[in-house]
Amino acid sequence: MDSNKQKEFRNDEALLDIKDRPAFGHWLVLSIQHLFTMFGATVLVPLLVGINPSIALFSSGVGTLIYILCTKAKIPAYLGSSFAFIGTMQVLMKSAGYPAVAQGAISAGLVYLVVSLIVSRFGSKWVDRVLPPVVVGPIIVVIGLSIATTAATDAMMNGTHYDLKYFLVAIFTLLITIIFNMFLKGFPSMIPVLLGIICGYLMALVAGIVDLTPVAQAKWFSLPAFDAMFINYNFKWYPAAIIGMAPIAFVTMTEHMGHVMVLNKLTKRNFFKDPGLHRTLFGDGLSSIIAGFFGGPPTTSYGENIGVLAMTRVHSVWVLGGAAIFAVLFSFVGKISALIHSIPSPVIGGISFLLFGMIASNGLRILVDNKVNYELKRNLIITSVILVIGIGGTYLQLGTFQLTSIALATVFGIVLNLVLPDKALSER
Repeated sequence: MDSNKQKEFRNDEALLDIKDRPAFGHWLVLSIQHLFTMFGATVLVPLLVGINPSIALFSSGVGTLIYILCTKAKIPAYLGSSFAFIGTMQVLMKSAGYPAVAQGAISAGLVYLVVSLIVSRFGSKWVDRVLPPVVVGPIIVVIGLSIATTAATDAMMNGTHYDLKYFLVAIFTLLITIIFNMFLKGFPSMIPVLLGIICGYLMALVAGIVDLTPVAQAKWFSLPAFDAMFINYNFKWYPAAIIGMAPIAFVTMTEHMGHVMVLNKLTKRNFFKDPGLHRTLFGDGLSSIIAGFFGGPPTTSYGENIGVLAMTRVHSVWVLGGAAIFAVLFSFVGKISALIHSIPSPVIGGISFLLFGMIASNGLRILVDNKVNYELKRNLIITSVILVIGIGGTYLQLGTFQLTSIALATVFGIVLNLVLPDKALSER
């Protein structure tokens, strides 16, 4: 009886819950909304590294579908290009080329698979002990606010200089999205992000900051330039790539678990138990392995898309799967890829002001809902350290290995939670 109730659970706060299947027309629009949201970040990683962006779009779509399959279609998440590996991939591209990057991506995915097998064997009960609300809440705040500077840069900067025109377009995009979110009803209320991007894009066209030349030059059908690992070159081992990228997987795992925590809160479920942390890790790792073979960068769950879930209250896994299908299809349609790629940075920045803030706000909700007592010094200390290290951008650099601010803040939060007593001596 209990298991049946668990299966029948529906989050009444969601307009469309995880298993709800929208009408075909609604499904198309809702999925494209997620595609537009993740597009900029997903293609930015390969552009910075020197990998073909269409490959990243293709591998993110395939990776997301694999993730949905591995998690039994129970988790509404989108997987895109991971930023954590950029520095190491840039070094490898200059020294050994993409074959080395591919081996690094595959090795990082294999680390995920090994850890998932360990979790499957020994369980995930340790998660509640290691990651209580006083740690989880601030980490989620950090996940949202640590990338706030990216939104600000997109909104203000034209290359290396401040541009008032960019800023006005970003603010217009933000305000029109807020208006759509607050005052629309019915189906339009589910797509405020997409409508905001469209209106922001039109405003950018009027302002003259959209370059449509690449769209005109692009072909309708364009096969992604697959640089699969065993094509067009002789296989050889790249130990430096494996040593350099595999350990970063432990960093992205902390971000992965942070995103799962946000999704737990949004959907009122516990994905660490069902379908299980081992499945979420396995799906993420397998996605990175396949991305490496196709020629794309390692993948990870995306905060931008979680922000869309929070804002629209549309949690349907059908919608995320649809976004993945469109990503694969659009990677073959040159003009559509070019059109999406032509969305100027201030439009993305304006949307990001809201999406990144939504993520951070869910961290605050966890603290409020769990009534974390900040009269206790230990709670103040844990939260303070996590916030300043994470939002401040502090990182640990050891050669080509980098422990990002989010990961470093998570490590400090976990350690402090485990070693600090429940009360300080002065409170006893």
